[in-house]
Amino acid sequence: MNSLQWNTPEKLRALLCELVSWESRTHTEGERSFPYKLQQKLRELTYFKKQPEYLSLNLADHGRNFVTALYKHSSAKDTIVLISHFDTVQTEEYGDLEELAFHPELLTKELMKRKDNLKEDARIDLESGEYLFGRGTMDMKMGLALHMSLIETAISEDWPINLLLVTVPDEEVNSAGMREAVKALVSLRDQFNLSYKLFLNGEPSFSQKPGDENYYIYSGSIGKVMPAALFYGKETHVGEPLKGMTANYIASYLTQLMEWNPLFNETDRGERTPLPVSLQQKDLKTQYSTQTPYRAVALYNVFLMKKTASDIMNLFEEIAQEAARRCNESYKALCEHEQVEGIGEVRVIRYKDLFTYAQKKLGKEQVEKLISDVESNEQWDEREKSLRIADGLMIRCKELAPAIIILFAPPYYPAVNSSDDPLIKDIAQYVKDLASKEFDMKVNQIHYFNGLCDLSYVNYNDESDGWSAFEENTPVWGNTYSIPFKEMSQLQAPVLNIGPFGKDAHQSTERLHIQNAFVQTPLILKSLIKRMMEQQEESSNFSNEETLV
Repeated sequence: MNSLQWNTPEKLRALLCELVSWESRTHTEGERSFPYKLQQKLRELTYFKKQPEYLSLNLADHGRNFVTALYKHSSAKDTIVLISHFDTVQTEEYGDLEELAFHPELLTKELMKRKDNLKEDARIDLESGEYLFGRGTMDMKMGLALHMSLIETAISEDWPINLLLVTVPDEEVNSAGMREAVKALVSLRDQFNLSYKLFLNGEPSFSQKPGDENYYIYSGSIGKVMPAALFYGKETHVGEPLKGMTANYIASYLTQLMEWNPLFNETDRGERTPLPVSLQQKDLKTQYSTQTPYRAVALYNVFLMKKTASDIMNLFEEIAQEAARRCNESYKALCEHEQVEGIGEVRVIRYKDLFTYAQKKLGKEQVEKLISDVESNEQWDEREKSLRIADGLMIRCKELAPAIIILFAPPYYPAVNSSDDPLIKDIAQYVKDLASKEFDMKVNQIHYFNGLCDLSYVNYNDESDGWSAFEENTPVWGNTYSIPFKEMSQLQAPVLNIGPFGKDAHQSTERLHIQNAFVQTPLILKSLIKRMMEQQEESSNFSNEETLV
């Protein structure tokens, strides 16, 4: 057993530091090179040298790859999928310590020399010696390290269950890696005759509020969708303001109604979604002039539990109609007071209807070229492209103005929850009892992971075609952005997230709790998998007895 590479706290810590040193910020060369380094690291295990077909790189997008590594027992079909991501957010906030952000041991030592510059809670944790600082220590390369250790232990101990490690890029932006991995999961299931029993993610345990030291496991993940709007008014000179209508004027009515709107709020099992907020609002003027801004855009963040994209689009349209009504009412009163005719009433148009109108007016070929030209702009991300496509169509269909064009912008994370699943109920109680007994530690269950995660793309259930409104009203759908709903619905197994405790993800004080990461969580993960193996064996014996009878 001692010959294993990653089976002690010291060896796990060394592995984590090595993984962190392979910087892999999203959309950088480091993110593209990371999976190659990881593949080489996993090849150090004799198992993958002898059976290379179980370890592979798989193309995601933009030259990025995800890694799959399968431990397959000769007599097992039951499979646990171990999910993680290896990309991290950027590191500018580290300032002159940025070069040390990916070297946890060195960074932690250097911070001791500057501890008086840290906020109080981070300074106290640093002085305690119980935390390791660095980008990716908490979110989430420790999760990957834990899964690598599980694979190695399963090989060594010949566990009678299959483990499939899947680690992906791009979780921090669009989850492009996981959306592609879904297709691979279906393919691997069929190729190796696997039966998925659990999707086990390794995202860290997040504090629920400042000062929260509790440890959490998650039996689901919150969803997210982004309703967006293009506001199209009428241009004019600032000296003749009533000959036009600014897009900012129209936008103000919708944003007032969208911000913190309780109609979007959902409650499930005592947990609530955060209220919606605007993530971006801007006009599309590229330079200053005395022409009024007649085109503007906005993005709104909406969290989900039970609602689908179609539910949100219907509600968003109702609110946009109310915003248009209020805008028109105020504008009409202004025109009457100023004794001017006005430019007309603001209408609300879904993107799918604008698209259909533009195709009839301009022709399919011209619309396709417009969309292609926008999507080829490498300076714009999927959100900007979505808004610019709608804008390009409206510029050619000005007769529809003034208008609010409502649409969706990526990403879309469906909510997922397995709290009622018998396996998850059993595991959750088992983990609580184990942690209490072994470490005198209280484990708290949360039904929806509140940080968004790749579990959103498995165990998908929607018999009402609730995603259709997303497909129809997302301008980049099917070209630069798509979601494999069909394959997701084939991955029917419960979800669970168990990872290490840490603090301040995405901050310069990101840190990992050493005891929890290298001692407590490894034992919890190994124990729960062994419990699943025992239950599987009991079930098999019971079936054999019934057959004999």
